[in-house]
Amino acid sequence: MAENDDVVPKYLQISGHIRALIERGELAPGAEVPSERELAARWKVARPTAAKALNTLRQQGIVRSRRGSGTYVAERPALLRESAPRYGTPAPESRSVTVLCAAVVEGPREVTDALVLPVSSSVIVRKTLWVGISGSVELTTCWYPGGFAGTAALLLESEVVPGGVARYLEAATGRAATVVRESAGARLATEDECRHLTLRHPAAVLVVRRTCSDAHGVPLEYRETVHPPGGWTMSHEYSASSAADFRR
Repeated sequence: MAENDDVVPKYLQISGHIRALIERGELAPGAEVPSERELAARWKVARPTAAKALNTLRQQGIVRSRRGSGTYVAERPALLRESAPRYGTPAPESRSVTVLCAAVVEGPREVTDALVLPVSSSVIVRKTLWVGISGSVELTTCWYPGGFAGTAALLLESEVVPGGVARYLEAATGRAATVVRESAGARLATEDECRHLTLRHPAAVLVVRRTCSDAHGVPLEYRETVHPPGGWTMSHEYSASSAADFRR
């Protein structure tokens, strides 16, 4: 049993186990996933808990349900990214990085929810400013569970983590990010964001939120990256057969 099984919700343990089977190839695309009834019996949980585990995988696009048939591993990739997430990769030489903040604070509700922590838990916050030689700029704020302060002390240093945060966290905690969830939206920049991004207030910005979780579904990092107007675009390539809007 994993060391953190006592604190990880059961439905996340179940979904993480199924996801690991898929990633190892033990459940191939198109293969049937155990039913709610089978999962409830195998894991000794109530049916709603098993249903929540399967729904988590559906929301991640990892499995698909067929009415009256069952749940199956999704045929992948139905949706391809233009490029892989930049989680933890070293900064290119063409960009400078300034760590504006590195501290342990009381986590805002949005952050503790994303990291699956109790309300008002302590978290590590790191805020960095990235500036490219072309003038491109972005402001990134990352949050980590407060417990990492004892095992990953470099997160509290006002310096760039050598080799990138992802590699460092894996080496320091023995846990690697295997699942990345992203969402993007626009809002008005805060005064602090306008100051760092040299924008006139009010200004609209693009905000990309990302949660990185380990193989058990336990979040390792929650980050919010703020891009100024015209500084970033999101592109996707997908199969027309998998896009409902395309078939209308």
